[in-house]
Order: sequence, then C-alpha cells, then structure tokens
Amino acid sequence: MRAAPAGEYDRRIVLLTRERGKITAFARGARRPGSLLVAATVPFAFGTFRVYEGRSAYTCVSAEISNYFEGLKTDFEGACYGAYFMEFADYYARENLDAADMLNLLYVSLRMLERKEVPYAQVRYAFEVRLMVLGGEFPVDVTQDESLKVAARQAFYHMITAPVGRLFSFQVSGEVMEEIAARQDRIRRKYVDRSFHSLEILETMVETISDFT
Repeated sequence: MRAAPAGEYDRRIVLLTRERGKITAFARGARRPGSLLVAATVPFAFGTFRVYEGRSAYTCVSAEISNYFEGLKTDFEGACYGAYFMEFADYYARENLDAADMLNLLYVSLRMLERKEVPYAQVRYAFEVRLMVLGGEFPVDVTQDESLKVAARQAFYHMITAPVGRLFSFQVSGEVMEEIAARQDRIRRKYVDRSFHSLEILETMVETISDFT
C-alpha cells in the first residue's frame, strides 16, 4: 500500500496481507540497480510476499507479483483513484487481524478502475461504503432515510450487502449519483477522523476535469 526509501539502499513498505492484516516490512537492497525487489516494492503490486518476522518489523526477502495494475500506471485519473483507495484502506487496516475481505475488496476495486467499465465515481463510492462497512462504522440505517430518493436508498443497500464480485453492478442516473456522493461525503467526514492527501489531489483533479467539460 505504501513504499518509501529507508537508509541508502533499502525500502520500507506497508503490505496489506490476508493472514496478518497490515504489516510493515523492510526490503533490503531494493533500491540497488538490478535488485529483484525493485519492481515488487511499489504501490499496486499484488502477489505473494515472503517475509520473516523481526522484533519491530518484518523483512521482505522475495516476492512473486501476479498483478502490477499497469493500466492504472498509464492512466493519471485512474492512478489518483487507486492511490486514494490505498490510503483509505491503510486507515482501516489493522495489524494481526485477518484482512481477507478487505484485501479482496481492494483488489476488485482496483481491477474495476483498470477496466473502465463503470464510472470512476461509482467505483469510488461503492468502495468507500463497503470498506466502512467492513470497518464497522457505516450507518446502515441510511437505507431507510426517506430524505433520499428511493433509487439512492436502493443503491446504498446494494453497496452494503452485495457480494463483492457484484458490488459495482448497480445503475443509477447522474442525479442520483450526485445524491449518493453528497450523502457519502457527509458520512465519511462524520465517522473518519482524518483527511487524506490523496483525496485532496483527487477532488482537485475531478474539479479541473469538470471545468473543461
């Protein structure tokens, strides 16, 4: 989910793992030219990481990457959404807790961004809602809020309950999507006690794109 230089040649990475949740690991020599860990220790890399546990952190010794999400790396808008997904998942992830559902959600959401079959905003809000549900902080009674249009309430119910493989399959009008976005923005600000640098960049980019369309 994150990577940063450490020392002269190493890299400090934060991994979301199925078995142990969020862990910090050091990839020794990952910044040396020719290191086998160079490509594996960058954001969006999904695969099997081999690590061993130390006193305060793990050491990553090898990795087999099955998906680099190259499509996002060549799509600035998609990469911005992906970076936000990583930061939001980082907020909810915890150490030493099973994170299989969260990892699956993050993977499927990045795949949807890469495939471009669903509007980015729809992917974003479905991801936010489901991640907050997994984190135990989403107010599910929003589905009964009669101040929302019926279609918006139905969409929220779908985002809360649908299997993750069908999470993004709902269809709503632009007007209803705007209503969903406005309500979810308020919910996120109420329950999430921090701001996200990647979200600030994303929202500035979306506003700029809107100004030119």
